[in-house]
Amino acid sequence: MSWLTDFVRPRIQALVGKKDVPENLWRRCPSCDQMLFHRELSENFYVCHHCDHQMRISATQRLEMLFDDGEYERVEIPKKAIDPLKFRDTKKYSDRLREAQTKSNELEAIVVATGLLGGLPVVIAAFDFDFMGGSMGQAVGEGLTISANIANEKKAALITIPASGGARMQEGMLSLIQMPRTVIAVEQVRESGLPYIVLLTNPTTGGVTASFAMLGDIHIAEPGALVGFAGRRVIEDTIREELPEDFQRAERMLEHGLIDMVVARRELRDTLIRIISLLIKKTPDDIEKKNFSSKLNEEAEKNFSDIANEDKTIIG
Repeated sequence: MSWLTDFVRPRIQALVGKKDVPENLWRRCPSCDQMLFHRELSENFYVCHHCDHQMRISATQRLEMLFDDGEYERVEIPKKAIDPLKFRDTKKYSDRLREAQTKSNELEAIVVATGLLGGLPVVIAAFDFDFMGGSMGQAVGEGLTISANIANEKKAALITIPASGGARMQEGMLSLIQMPRTVIAVEQVRESGLPYIVLLTNPTTGGVTASFAMLGDIHIAEPGALVGFAGRRVIEDTIREELPEDFQRAERMLEHGLIDMVVARRELRDTLIRIISLLIKKTPDDIEKKNFSSKLNEEAEKNFSDIANEDKTIIG
């Protein structure tokens, strides 16, 4: 609503001074145009109070929302060659990378982290759309491969959270190679009998959709998320037909059986805990009991070893 910015904010600034009213105090909902207090928006998981629009959030914010107490350990992704093709369009690719790093405060378009989700061990690979539209290049492929390897080592569930426009054109074939590479990586997790869950966020398109993003054991999408391969305009121009308004949206994909669930952001954490518990047939209590049992066994072995050593000393 423009009266908030055109009338209310100037009057407040005139009364208390411009420096006392931060520019980020308000945020406009891109769906309904309502002005929202930033603090209230944050407390509501960046979902509009008026229309339930799920706003785009960073990879770090998503990890803090999902992991227990917001605590997790980030996994360092090995650096890849910068601009291997010396690509240039209107800008050098190396310049675009530096701009993306400044904008997103991340080194690449993916963040890999390990931790507990409801007491259950998980590995999460989350995309950051602010980094060149979450496009998948060599570093992103490496991040997904590493996350799959760690999941296998830790016997943990793997969760990927794509928010991407697809393969990164500035890396050409090197980017496209990441599609089969990530497919192989997540398939190894599934072969190990570990849960692989995909949380589809807005948008998930292109080569990301055509590879690892549609191979999960369970596919969850946020409400209204755009999920597809080619864009709406390209498809309409090709088939020369007008597509439905909700084409490629999460709710329509659910109706047609392409995804399993559409879950509001505030319910995602509890939903993921429930699904992982069912897939591994364990609860946090089971894990605690196992850890307690392991400690008892270790103590028993230690006591037995001490007694055996004492007997040897007496006999000697």
